[in-house]
Amino acid sequence: MIRFEEVETKMLHEFRGGTGVAQMKMVVDDNNKIICGRLEKGCSIGEHAHEVDSEIIYVISGEAKFTLDGETEICGPGQVHYCPQGSSHSTANNGEEDLVFFAVVPVHTK
Repeated sequence: MIRFEEVETKMLHEFRGGTGVAQMKMVVDDNNKIICGRLEKGCSIGEHAHEVDSEIIYVISGEAKFTLDGETEICGPGQVHYCPQGSSHSTANNGEEDLVFFAVVPVHTK
């Protein structure tokens, strides 16, 4: 069981070339990164490639603007963004409230 309330919050400034601070609680092992994250209004995670892994992001609250391989999609609570292996994406909070999300980054062996 992962208890995110017991996981240290990392404050990642201009994460991956983004703006503001990405607040992340991360549990990492050899196979996965499991993340509970928060972006305040106007903050973003810059564009980055997933060459050896993929990423699944479930929006808990707020509104996320994802850019996947140059295409934009907006996700709200209960919706999922998927970045497959070999693609690039970014995440931005353009909404009025904090964007809170749960993400899993599984490492691929092929």
